[in-house]
Amino acid sequence: MARPPAAREKILAAYCEIVSSEGERAATLEATAARAGVSKGGLLYHFKSKDALADGVLERLGQAAEADLARMRASPEGPSRYFVRTSVETGTELDTFFVVVMRLAAGQHPGAAEALAAVHGSWWQLIREEVGDDAVADTIMLIGDGIYHHAAMPGSGSTGSTAGYFRGRLDAVLEQVDELRALARARTASGAG
Repeated sequence: MARPPAAREKILAAYCEIVSSEGERAATLEATAARAGVSKGGLLYHFKSKDALADGVLERLGQAAEADLARMRASPEGPSRYFVRTSVETGTELDTFFVVVMRLAAGQHPGAAEALAAVHGSWWQLIREEVGDDAVADTIMLIGDGIYHHAAMPGSGSTGSTAGYFRGRLDAVLEQVDELRALARARTASGAG
């Protein structure tokens, strides 16, 4: 897949920075152009409106999520462990777009909540295919979501933070994921799943 033009990416990055730090209302066309270091006309060449900027972020979230799903599918450790292990990662391309789309969804931007649900549903589906049990897939998703919540908290880079704690305990948490996968296999084998 060809990368979008550098100016377009620069504009999207500026929009994401503003939405993440100051909120969607602050991400005006003028503020976004200024942050990106382009003229308003240059911005409008790539994005015809503020809604087009938001739609560009939704598109990039979908692309970043597809790349993540491909890595998740191909992971030798399996989708469940991959999902939980990568839940501590913040500041990635996927995380950047995910956070901005969450902010857009909070502002009732059309399509944002659906985009988040689609990404979440795709992760859940891969985990469900691996474990064969809805409740176990739900539990693994909640573990990863909880770790992500702590990792994404402001100030989470400090060693005394909850994110630091979970990073240090990740191997023990992944052992619990392995136990959940074994439980699901046992339930499926006994016909209880």
